[in-house]
Amino acid sequence: MDYISVKEAAERWGISERWVQKLCEEGRITDVIRFGHSWAIPKDVNRPPKLKTGKRPTKGKEVNT
Repeated sequence: MDYISVKEAAERWGISERWVQKLCEEGRITDVIRFGHSWAIPKDVNRPPKLKTGKRPTKGKEVNT
């Protein structure tokens, strides 16, 4: 199986390297391998789906409804 780096996955999926690392840490990318502080991501894996949790309330601002 061929693997790509976090940087390559980030470029391929159009997201930040840190976000790819978080996806790996959370187990949302299958078959990843951890090497010290680095991750090896299978080359043929697709970007995991987004989790929608809703809008966050604005801090310090009153919202008129």
